[in-house]
Amino acid sequence: MSKRKDGPRQQDRAAAGELVGTVLGSVRYAEDGTPAEDALEAGASMLAAAPAGPEAVSAALLAAAEDSVHRCWLGGWQPADLERIVRRETGGGPRTAVVVDAMAAEARRAGRAAERARGPRWAAQLRDVEAAAWWTSDTSYLEELARRLRSSRFETTYDVLAALRVLARLPRITPLPTARPARGGTPAEPRLLGRIRGLLAKAEATDYPEEAEALSAKAQELMARHSIDAALLDAAGAGTGATSPRLSPSPSAIRIGIEGPYEQAKALLLDAVAAANRCQAVWSGDVGFSTLIGFEADLEAAELLYTSLLLQATTAMHRAGDAHHSRGRSRRTRDFRQTFLVAYADRIRTRLAAATEETTAEAATDAPDLLPVLAAREVAVAETAGELFPDTAAVRMRGVRDAAGWEQGEAAADRAHLHHRP
Repeated sequence: MSKRKDGPRQQDRAAAGELVGTVLGSVRYAEDGTPAEDALEAGASMLAAAPAGPEAVSAALLAAAEDSVHRCWLGGWQPADLERIVRRETGGGPRTAVVVDAMAAEARRAGRAAERARGPRWAAQLRDVEAAAWWTSDTSYLEELARRLRSSRFETTYDVLAALRVLARLPRITPLPTARPARGGTPAEPRLLGRIRGLLAKAEATDYPEEAEALSAKAQELMARHSIDAALLDAAGAGTGATSPRLSPSPSAIRIGIEGPYEQAKALLLDAVAAANRCQAVWSGDVGFSTLIGFEADLEAAELLYTSLLLQATTAMHRAGDAHHSRGRSRRTRDFRQTFLVAYADRIRTRLAAATEETTAEAATDAPDLLPVLAAREVAVAETAGELFPDTAAVRMRGVRDAAGWEQGEAAADRAHLHHRP
C-alpha cells in the first residue's frame, strides 16, 4: 500500500492541479488524429516544464486519474468493463496500465466503506485486473512509472494524458442493479461453485471425450440443482406460495465481455445460454460486452456454462478448419468460422432449452410450488430488463454464408456436453 507524504508546497500543488486541469481540457476536446496527437505532445511538454515541479505534477496527475475513474463509476462502468474498453481502444500496454493504477488509487481513496457498498463482485474485478497501489508515493508516481515502463518522463506523461483522454470520452452506460437478498435465504455456496468450476476446467482440458462428457454432465447437474434449490429457498424465505407468489430477492445483472473476432456469433451463444438459465442477455457491441439480467444462482450458472461452451466451440472451430485445410479445401476463412459459431449457438439453444425443460419437469414432481415460483421469477427478470434497457432491437447476423461451416458447427454443438441422462 502506497503512502502519501508531504512534498510540494501547497501553492505548488494548487498550481499543478490547475495546469493539469487546463491540459486535460485541451486534450479531451481535441479531434482524433493529428490534432489529438499535437494536444498530447503539447500537454506533456507543458507539464514537464511546469514551474510547480515534477512532484506536484505527479500528484496532480494521479489525483486527476482518480477523479476520472470515479466519474466512470458514476457513469455506470465497473472495473472489468473499464479495463476491457481501454485495452480495446488503446491496444493495451502503458495506457491500460495507467487506468488500472488509477482504479487502485481510487479504491484506496474511497476506502473500506465504499468497497463493502460496491460488493464482492466489484472487489473481485479489481483483483482480476490486478489493481493494487504499488508506487511509493503519489508525488513520485510518474518517476516510478517511467522506470517500470522503461520510458522517459515525457513519454510516460504522454501515455497518462492519452489514457485520461480515453476515460473522459467514454459514454455513460446503464448502471447495474445489485441483488437484494431474500429474507431467510442463504448466500450462494462457494464450495459448490468451486466444484462446478473445477469440473468444467477438467472437461475442457481432457483429451478423452468420455471423460469430458462425464465431467461436464456432473457440472451441469450441479448447476441445474443449484439454480432450482436457490429459487425454492428464496421463495420459502419470502413466504412465496403457489397462489400468490411474492418475491423478496430481486434480479441483478452482470456484464460479460464479448471479445473479437466474431462478436455477433459469441453474443448469440451467450444469449442461448442465458435464455436456458432463465436470464435475459442484452448485447452492447459498441462497448464490447453483454449484460445478463437474472437471479444470482442463474447468473452464476449462465456465466460458467458460457465460458465453458465458448472454449469448446472455439476449439472445435479451429479443429474443423484445420481438417479442411489438410484436405486441400481451405475453409479457414472468416465466413467459415462465423457461420460455424452461429450454427453452434443455434443448435446449443435447442439442446439447452430441452435440457432445462427436462430438469424442471423432474424437479416439479417433488416440488409442486416450483412452477409458480419460476414463473414469478421470469416476470421479475423481464420487468428488470425492460427498466434497464427500454429500447432494444434485434440484431441481423452477417457472414452466415458457409454451408460447411454451418454443418460442422451444428455437429460440434451436438457433441458438446450439456446434461446427464441416466
